[in-house]
Amino acid sequence: MKSNKKSKISNSLRLYKKAGELIPGHTQLISRRSSQFAHGVNPIYASKSEGSRFVDVDGNNYLDWVNAVSAIILGHSNSEVNEAVKLQIDQGSIFTVNSPLEIELAELLVEHIPSAEMVRYTKGGGEACALAVRIARGVTGKDKVVFSGYHGWHDWYQSANYLTNPNDGEYPFAGIEPIGIPRVLSGTAIPFSYGDLEQLEFILNNNKNEVAAVMLEPMRSNYPDKNYLRKIKEITKENNAILIFDEVTSGWRISIGGVQKALNITPDMSVFSKAMSNGYPMGAVVGSTEIMAPAERMFISSSYWSDNIGLAASVATIKFLNKNRSEKWFRDYGTTFKEKLNEVCDDFDLEVNCAGTESSPYISFGNMGGHDLKMARTLCIQEMAKRGIHTNLNFHPTMAHSDKDIKETASALFETLKVLEKAINSNFENFVETPVSNDPFRRLVN
Repeated sequence: MKSNKKSKISNSLRLYKKAGELIPGHTQLISRRSSQFAHGVNPIYASKSEGSRFVDVDGNNYLDWVNAVSAIILGHSNSEVNEAVKLQIDQGSIFTVNSPLEIELAELLVEHIPSAEMVRYTKGGGEACALAVRIARGVTGKDKVVFSGYHGWHDWYQSANYLTNPNDGEYPFAGIEPIGIPRVLSGTAIPFSYGDLEQLEFILNNNKNEVAAVMLEPMRSNYPDKNYLRKIKEITKENNAILIFDEVTSGWRISIGGVQKALNITPDMSVFSKAMSNGYPMGAVVGSTEIMAPAERMFISSSYWSDNIGLAASVATIKFLNKNRSEKWFRDYGTTFKEKLNEVCDDFDLEVNCAGTESSPYISFGNMGGHDLKMARTLCIQEMAKRGIHTNLNFHPTMAHSDKDIKETASALFETLKVLEKAINSNFENFVETPVSNDPFRRLVN
């Protein structure tokens, strides 16, 4: 690894060092840690953002494909959403009594989401998942939850790491240790691998009449098999458990009603957050009246869950998406994006291509001449950043992205793959100027 003698991001690096002295782990979100990109090359702190771009604290301008880990769907600082928020701030960011916006947003969610008959709000996806689990346990009177995917930082979920993977004896989730999680929760959250119906049935049979819910991310970067999701629904029902779709990531991008609407598969409950409010803190748990109504008797309560800012932003975001035919836009834009990037990949004798859905494409790597894939990814992240493209090679287009942005990204990818090709045919480590980027944790769904 070459040393980075003169950095374009010296202010970012200075702030990051200072953050390490004040904030455990440097950042509030693991995915924002510099180790997730090419440390020393990628920007770490921004000063402003607008549309498809942001400016870092060193004055560098970047085309943004991370977009707050998919929370931005309309583009940074969308004028219609911001105007709705500013108007609401002038009228009151939070009331002593309740806001009619709670009802207005609930009506929109019930209108668009197949599984929604009643609604509860949160400020983020992790706590929305925790709330959904609380309701499911309260309704069924059972304690265990079987799950697939990533569902946040709360105790119910992290307790899964008191189990071990029978294949290697390691934690089910690499990079997440159950530090601070009560050991008495061991065995109450049980993971299954996405796509493995036999494993799911085995777990449910071994925990007969003890499972409150099956929670899964119905999809991430690839379309799921409809029959797979339908079979999960059948298995869950046969075991008198509640089926919960975690659509924190998938929701709004494939469809305003989520994957469930696009594929016509309705779970009992669903969790949404991120893109539903274009960057303002907001989350929601929705479900059938039969399941949601009993939550009235459960102690589920927080002052800021109904603050007016997130509500106003969510209403404005839904209206913008509807008005601008977002489902067609993402399908058309993503198709063009993937085609252009794959044209670049086809110019090289490399096992690299652009895969995934139109709304969440990603760069996929095959054999890199025997070199470590993480090192190859780090090199590409590094070289894209040098060319003004901020990406972890998972792309989250927004409705502010343009055809010019695709062209700029394709051009940067062409130059990046030239460097990758040279590295494969030479001393690879001489081309990587940063520590190797590491995934914060292993997910159970693609």
